Amino acid sequence: MSEYSVFTSESVSEGHPDKMADQVSDAVLDAIIAQDPHARVAVETMVKTGMAIIAGEVTTN
Repeated sequence: MSEYSVFTSESVSEGHPDKMADQVSDAVLDAIIAQDPHARVAVETMVKTGMAIIAGEVTTN
């Protein structure tokens, strides 16, 4: 294994479309988990001015 490693991260400001999309995805996840703690959730959110697309898959009991 290499003795060197590279750490990268992304940071965006409040109101940035990526941050807004993450908040929408988190809200969907929280709502589903509140109903079924064992649910499996894969949610992606894409936002653009005046539009939001939410896609993914959910498995619940």
